[in-house]
Amino acid sequence: MGIESDQVVYEYLSRVGDVAQQRQLPSGIRMRLVSELRNEIDRRRAKATVDSPAAVRRILERLGTPESVVAAANADTGGGEGPAEPRAAVPTQRAQEPEPRSKRLRRVVPRPRPAEPDVPATADSAPSPPHLASTEELGSGQPDWWRVESSPFGSADSVPGFTGGIEIPELLKPPPPEKDEPDPKPAAPAVVPAPPVEAAEADVAAGKKARRFVPRLRPVGGGWTNPLLLLAAALLVAGAAIGNLVMLGLGWLIAYLSRRLSPTESKWAVLGVPGLVATAGIVWLWGRTEGRWGTPIADGRMNDAVAETWPWVLRGAAIASALYLVWRSQRPR
Repeated sequence: MGIESDQVVYEYLSRVGDVAQQRQLPSGIRMRLVSELRNEIDRRRAKATVDSPAAVRRILERLGTPESVVAAANADTGGGEGPAEPRAAVPTQRAQEPEPRSKRLRRVVPRPRPAEPDVPATADSAPSPPHLASTEELGSGQPDWWRVESSPFGSADSVPGFTGGIEIPELLKPPPPEKDEPDPKPAAPAVVPAPPVEAAEADVAAGKKARRFVPRLRPVGGGWTNPLLLLAAALLVAGAAIGNLVMLGLGWLIAYLSRRLSPTESKWAVLGVPGLVATAGIVWLWGRTEGRWGTPIADGRMNDAVAETWPWVLRGAAIASALYLVWRSQRPR
C-alpha cells in the first residue's frame, strides 16, 4: 500500500467528514459512514491489480462525490427533514418613559420622536445554514473519528485515578558528607649518623682517581649487541687489511641483508659510505691533475694513477663502512 494512495483516501474521508458535519449529521452516523467507506475502499483496493493513486481515484469516482455520499446517508437515516427546535426569543429592552421637560426648553429643543417598538424575534422554522469553515480554521481540538483507538480511555494520555509519579525517599535525600579520615601520623625519620667530613672527602677523592685511571670497557647498554653486524664489520676490516675482495663482498652482503638495520641504513652502509669515499678518491685525482696537491700526473699516466689509487679507495670504503656498522649496531633498541 503506497503512501500517496493512502493520502488520497485520507483526503476523501476528511472531505466526507466535513460535509457530514456541515449537514449536521449525528456523530454516530458520521463515524459509521466514514468506517463503512474506509472498509469499502480497502476491499476494492484489494481486488485491484495495481495499487496506485490513479486506481484509487477511479475507485473514489465510482463511490461518488463526498456530497452525494453524505446526501445518500442522510436520506437513509431520515435525518435533516424534521422541524428544527425553535430558537429562544431575544428579550426586548423596555422603552424609557419620557421625563417631564422644562417649559423653557420646549421651544428651543425639538421633542424627540418616539422610537418604533422592536419586533420580537420569532422562531425560524428553517434550519441554520452550514458553516463554511475548513478543518484548518476550526483547529485540531478533536481528532478524526477513524483515528480514535477503540480503548476505554479513547485518545487520552492519562488514566483516571492515577496522578503524580513514583517517589523514593532515598533518592530525595542528599548524599551524606564524606568523612575525612585522619591522616596517619608520619613515622619519625630515622636518624643516620653523618660520616665524618674527612672520610667523605677521602672517598670522593678516591672515586675521582678511579674514574680517571680505569677505562670504560663496556658500553652503556650492558655489553656488545648485534654480533652479526660486528661480524660484517670485522670482515670488512680484515678484507681491507689483506686486500681480499671476497671478504669485503661478504661483509657488505651481511650488512645489506641484516634485519637490524633499516632499509635506509643498509643502503648507506653498502652504497652511501663507499660512494663518499669514492668521491673523495676522484677529487684527489682531480687535484693531482690540476696540480693543486700531491704529485702532478703527467700526460698519459692517468691509468697508472688510477691503478695506484683505487686499492686505497677500496680499503678506505671498507673501513668507513665497518665504522658505520659498529656505530649503528650499538644503538639502543
